[in-house]
Amino acid sequence: MIWAHASDPLVRPRPTTADELPAVTAESTALSRELKAHGLRFVGPTTVYALMQSSGLVDDHVVGCHLAA
Repeated sequence: MIWAHASDPLVRPRPTTADELPAVTAESTALSRELKAHGLRFVGPTTVYALMQSSGLVDDHVVGCHLAA
């Protein structure tokens, strides 16, 4: 269910500065709604986006970061 909301990494360009990093995306908002529909609480789009980052659905390392994939 969660991986169904992963976006294509080629569609979104890699950020070049920390100011370009989003806190919420359309995918995190959709996943948040789906999780709430299944009865979960306290799963807003920002929290879900953090989950997506930590589980590898999105890679928000800026250009030049030594951890960038």
